[in-house]
Amino acid sequence: MSGPSVPLDPRTPVLVGGGQINDRDGGREPVDLIADAARSAAGQAGSERLLELVDSVRIVGLLSWRYRDPGALVGERIGASPRHTAYTGSGGSTPQVLVNMAAEDIIAGRSDVVLIGGAESWRTRMKLRAQGARPDWTTQDESVAAAPIVVDEVPMRSDTEMRAGLDRPAYVYPLFEQALRLRAGRTVAEHRGAIGALWSGFSKVAATNPHAWTQREYTADEIATPSADNRWIVSPYTKLLNSNNMVEQGAAVLLCSVETATALGIPRDNWVFPQSGTESHDTYDIAERGALDRSPAIRIAGARALELAGIGIDDVAHVDVYSCFPSAVQVAARELGLPLDDPGRPLTLTGGLTFAGGPWNNYSTHAIATMAGRLRESPGSYGLVTANSGYLTKHAFGVYRTEPPAGGFRREDVQAAVDREPTVRADPTYAGPATTESWAVLYDRSGVPERGFVAARVVDGARTLASTADPEALQRLLVAEEAGASLVVTADGGFDFA
Repeated sequence: MSGPSVPLDPRTPVLVGGGQINDRDGGREPVDLIADAARSAAGQAGSERLLELVDSVRIVGLLSWRYRDPGALVGERIGASPRHTAYTGSGGSTPQVLVNMAAEDIIAGRSDVVLIGGAESWRTRMKLRAQGARPDWTTQDESVAAAPIVVDEVPMRSDTEMRAGLDRPAYVYPLFEQALRLRAGRTVAEHRGAIGALWSGFSKVAATNPHAWTQREYTADEIATPSADNRWIVSPYTKLLNSNNMVEQGAAVLLCSVETATALGIPRDNWVFPQSGTESHDTYDIAERGALDRSPAIRIAGARALELAGIGIDDVAHVDVYSCFPSAVQVAARELGLPLDDPGRPLTLTGGLTFAGGPWNNYSTHAIATMAGRLRESPGSYGLVTANSGYLTKHAFGVYRTEPPAGGFRREDVQAAVDREPTVRADPTYAGPATTESWAVLYDRSGVPERGFVAARVVDGARTLASTADPEALQRLLVAEEAGASLVVTADGGFDFA
């Protein structure tokens, strides 16, 4: 016989709705997509009045268009009068951080109904840019106060990285992938097959996701083999192994207090409770990482999120691992203790950033909205969302369930523990002998190798990064097993094989 139910604290935060928008016709600006996603979220919650009561609008950093206060524009469009608006810097972990912050603010009474959203109209923006045109979207002049930045931009331009020209994720994540291959002891062909199979599984999920941008299942060979429609980007990644930002997508989630949800008559079956949230970061300079195929921040923050929720990884039924590139998924899965190929617990609920869509910083808002829907379909089960910024740099975790957390929502920054983990000294000015640790080759749009990147270790154990455009060196990086090969790094960040 069960005991009497314990009344819920009226300030308990609940996620009551999540909306997702695909604007396949294109042309609409980001704030309009966010507003539509918010209306969809309110419809899912089952309350017409919910949007009117939004008192805080928090927008994930946008790349398609610059607004001074996009939250204010979204508020106008949905008929709300928020007393608080906020914005974030760039980083894919920001949506989960915003949920963690919102839950704390609702508990403390600082907010009652919070809208978190983001959108990108990148395909339209790039199409117009190619024509030398700009979209006729809303502008806000300096009379509009800029929204406060509540989550800082993730640093992505260390001196070590800039000297080697490693200035974007598409160049860096392949270095992690090569390190994973070497750790696994696979040949190049074996590893390409493995990551093709991993991504094929993600495409299978996207094929049945009504909100996915690309609803098609691809075979492992289609994904891993270069072709006219699937060119090399940076080895070992073809286009279909990269995040797809050429999308027009918006997503929003609505959180409120139990008190408000009850007053509005939002059905109890729609309530999803944030259980716990954690955040942390690995070293901002990738050259300082203890190992290129590991992430202490994911291991420590992920374990702590589960601990705060009172569960272990085996208690989690539903997972969405941030999936900008295959290396990000493999590293996270290893650190969290998740198998890569469990048919009963896929590592994505959406299909990931290649297939569901990679709207720059806002993917995880889609993942959180999808997770909430999945949990409503399986009441009582636990869900885990992981989110990642930069070069596998900043991380945020959220545990969710349709039942309230026994000890209330708990959030923790575990950076102090991460900072105790071993690191490597980065040397951004090193010139002299070194040995290769990992490498990748950039191709031009016609499929010709253009530049090679290496992570290299020097005599005292420090790490430096370097690059080359020498055709012979590029060919050697493509066909030979170069782990531990001797190099000479030059003062300008170039290198030659010794």
